[in-house]
Amino acid sequence: MPYVDRVADVFVLNLGDRDVVNGENRMGPAWVADVEALLDEVEAATGPAALVTTATGKYFSTGVDLSWGAENLDQVNLFIGAVQSLLARVLTFPMQTVAALQGHTFGGAAFFAMAHDYRVMRADRGFLCFPGVSIGASYSPGTVRLVAAKLTPLAFHEALTTGRRYGGDDAATLGLVDSASAEDRLLDDAIARATELTGTRGSVLGDIKLTMYADVVESLLAPVAGVEEQEWTMR
Repeated sequence: MPYVDRVADVFVLNLGDRDVVNGENRMGPAWVADVEALLDEVEAATGPAALVTTATGKYFSTGVDLSWGAENLDQVNLFIGAVQSLLARVLTFPMQTVAALQGHTFGGAAFFAMAHDYRVMRADRGFLCFPGVSIGASYSPGTVRLVAAKLTPLAFHEALTTGRRYGGDDAATLGLVDSASAEDRLLDDAIARATELTGTRGSVLGDIKLTMYADVVESLLAPVAGVEEQEWTMR
């Protein structure tokens, strides 16, 4: 299950199991519930703070757990609603958030990364990818609006319509991430960025984000329907 460590005023949320280096960190119902509970803990802390999200090994996350969805079609709409609620929460979290992408970041995990305020990606290995067009899966209005709110029109169009896999340097050039770092510097760079902004933590920051992204949040929190027919029955 995911876990949280703390480095001074920065909370470090790891998306995988503490004892597993190369877990895929798939986004299933239990994973989403665990992350929500950890965010509750982080948000309940007092004083200056910021959040860095990362993982270990080959994967940041391979995205939504399609195997679980195929076996639980009657629960898919509810689950995708929970994922979108998590995206909305991270997008408006009342402290600065930095995603440190140390490995492959695919599909739902790419949207999760985009919900953060800043993204730092490993330069030499790992890909960031929105594969919907390649696997026959479209995106919900809320997730599309989330990406549109974070990227230039050119980057937005290319990332969602080509299914291209971006390495760290290419992702930084296009603006999908804010910077690319060497493997041994990635987490330190993300923590350093977060540390600079711990003093902004608070309800005012959350209110500003909610105002900035009001349309995105409204769309993400809209009831989800029809996903089981469009997405999983094709697999």
